[in-house]
Amino acid sequence: MAKQEVKKRKDTKGRNLKDGEMQLPDGRYKYQYIDAKGARKAVYSWKLLPTDRIPAGKRDSLSLREKEEEIAADNRDGIDGKAAGKITLNQMFEIYMSGKVNLKQSTRTNYLYMYQNYIYDTIGTRALKSIKYSDIIQFYNALIQEKGFKPNSMEIIHTILHPTFTLAVRDGYIRTNPTEGVMADIKKSHNWEKPKRHALTVVEQSLLICFLSQSEMYGHWLPMITTFLGTGCRVGELIGLRWQDIDFKNGTISINHNLIYRQQDNGHMELHVTTPKTSAGCRTIPLLKEVREALQQERIKQLQTGGKSVTVDGYTGFIFTNRFGDVYTPMSINRAIDRIILAANAWEAERAAEELRTPVVIRHFSVHNLRHTFCTRFCENETNIKVIQEIMGHSDITTTMNIYAEATEQKKKEAFINLEGKIKIS
Repeated sequence: MAKQEVKKRKDTKGRNLKDGEMQLPDGRYKYQYIDAKGARKAVYSWKLLPTDRIPAGKRDSLSLREKEEEIAADNRDGIDGKAAGKITLNQMFEIYMSGKVNLKQSTRTNYLYMYQNYIYDTIGTRALKSIKYSDIIQFYNALIQEKGFKPNSMEIIHTILHPTFTLAVRDGYIRTNPTEGVMADIKKSHNWEKPKRHALTVVEQSLLICFLSQSEMYGHWLPMITTFLGTGCRVGELIGLRWQDIDFKNGTISINHNLIYRQQDNGHMELHVTTPKTSAGCRTIPLLKEVREALQQERIKQLQTGGKSVTVDGYTGFIFTNRFGDVYTPMSINRAIDRIILAANAWEAERAAEELRTPVVIRHFSVHNLRHTFCTRFCENETNIKVIQEIMGHSDITTTMNIYAEATEQKKKEAFINLEGKIKIS
């Protein structure tokens, strides 16, 4: 008996329809399917093929066959395409942040501030599935061109978005992360290179200390500058130092917390104590003779002014305070450094003119350069990289190695200059 031929269904244009496809009375096409979770779903389109025309007054979208291809790929990869079309980036960010239970409060506050102000009402309202690589590029460029974002701010935005999309990929909402590789392209197109932090030269460092030692106006900054240059502390570590952290008997400084000055959720700048970002940040630094004397000098000054000290998150007894007992902020220190550089260079120019020589000029630097200066001097005089890493509190030894390579390169040049004429080579 002959096998009965199955009559194929056709649309109004006479084209064969596949299983699951149908054309509705109003002309729309419908495709019914079972998703990766076993649920019955359906998608619609006014076009069967990409080349079809959209009826007048109807909204354009992917053709039914294109949607079928996406559905097949989603089912194959376990992607919940329907959910991805509904969940927004804002909702995904909330899910991401809810899982960051160990995130430092200062970092959380910074992330939320940046997200609320620059992402939430823009790209944040869009469905995850609709956001492509080109959209992220366009969004990043808009922040740079319209908001004046610099590399550091863009890195924060990227640090927020990249893991949020990564979580969306892992949860099966989207197939690929649209932020992958974006920062590399942005840096290349804007010719962004991470500024290289310079260390003061030995001559600059000597001039700075010499000027502060004799200056009536700026001499009170010498103990702090000496401690920076003699410990390599980060600015938050140093302004957070308390007398309880100094062991004069055993000659050590204990670094176990930071003092930060950040904008909070309420929009106000506040001081808070936080633990170091990594375990490497907790460390003990030997007390150099000059640093010991600087700290003792600061102690005497504090006692003469009444020994006042502000309390921050239950912490008190801070070493470096102004005449009102308040701790310094990184901004106030940098403003002082700017004034010190101008005054020191003017003082040196006068001395050089009297001595008929070319003056030394201290290049502009910030408080962060003081830590880099200590590390450079340390590298110039110490060969044990691991010791340097531990004293500096570097979590990644690559950071230490890079500074060591830079510092010793200059030493090699000096060594060869000293070698001139001392060996017979021709």
